[in-house]
This record gives sequence, structure tokens and C-alpha cells, in this order.
Amino acid sequence: MKNSCLLIITAIIFLSGCSASRKTNHIVNNHKGVPISSNVILREKVSPRTINTKSIPAETVVQFALTLQGIPYKYGSAVKEKGFDCSGFISYIFNNYKISVPRASKDYTNAGKTVSTLESKRGDIILFTGSDPKSGVVGHMGLITKNDNGLLQFIHVSSGNGGGVMVSKMNSYFMPRFVKVIRVFKNI
Repeated sequence: MKNSCLLIITAIIFLSGCSASRKTNHIVNNHKGVPISSNVILREKVSPRTINTKSIPAETVVQFALTLQGIPYKYGSAVKEKGFDCSGFISYIFNNYKISVPRASKDYTNAGKTVSTLESKRGDIILFTGSDPKSGVVGHMGLITKNDNGLLQFIHVSSGNGGGVMVSKMNSYFMPRFVKVIRVFKNI
């Protein structure tokens, strides 16, 4: 009984961390020229954060992030050789340029400047809830790699379907979980 409970708790933790486990390219409510609105009601108070990106160009950080595609998912890790979870991935790429960032995805809730999805650019950070859109807590994140007049692509770490570091499009899995896009780079 004790082992069964431990196994169930471990599975819940694994599945809730950086929960971007479904891949689909079916786009819902995401049309060119139309901003994406969030239906997520944030339920947790998170202190504002300042992220000093110094004079590092956003493009440099995005290009580096793209070289990490294929690295596997590993819950709680920010170590390339072991794999990453979503916030570990963001921490790793920013720390590569000695940019101090929060380690937990929820700590990005009030970081940077919120920008419209239409105005988002390469290097902006996109925030989502975990697997439950009703949780009201940021639990997944990625880095915008492309904005085609509101049709977004982002690099992130997925925990399922082969998972790991990958580029995804905004789709029916991510739409209900979308919280917002934030800009931390001054030179975008």
C-alpha cells in the first residue's frame, strides 16, 4: 500500500511539472492578425521580478536555445547532460549569458513587460499554466522563436510524446493554458 501511494504521488508530480505532453498542430482561435487572449484567472500572488538582460541580444539567446533541440525532458533539472524541465531550460539558456533569472516558472508571472501576442518577438517569454488551465498558476514556459502576424512558435521542453527540447506552434493544447507573453530584453 505504501509503495502504491508513493508511485501515485511520484506520477502526479512527474505529470504536473512542465506539463506540455501533448503534441498537436491543430490551431484553435489563433488566426493571423488576431491577438490571443488569455482565459486563465491567476490565483497565486507572485512578487514582481526584474530580469537584467544587460546588453545581450535576444536573437543570440534564441539561436543558442535552438541548438539545444532534442535534449530530453528531466523533471527538476537545469543540467544539459541530464535533461531539462521547462524552467530549467530557460534558466540554462539565460545563465549561459550570466543573466540571472528565477528557477521556477511561476516566478515569471510578474516579470518583464506584458506584450500582446501580435507584438511579441523572438526572445520574448511565453507563459502557460501547467496541464490544468483552471489551476491559475504559471506552470510551463517557453521562448518565442517566430511570430507570423500572431501565429506563434516557441521553443520549450515537453514532458511527453518523446518530449525534450522542441519548437511548437500555438495549438489546441496550449491555447486554454495560455497566460501571457512577457518581454525581458530591452533590445528587441
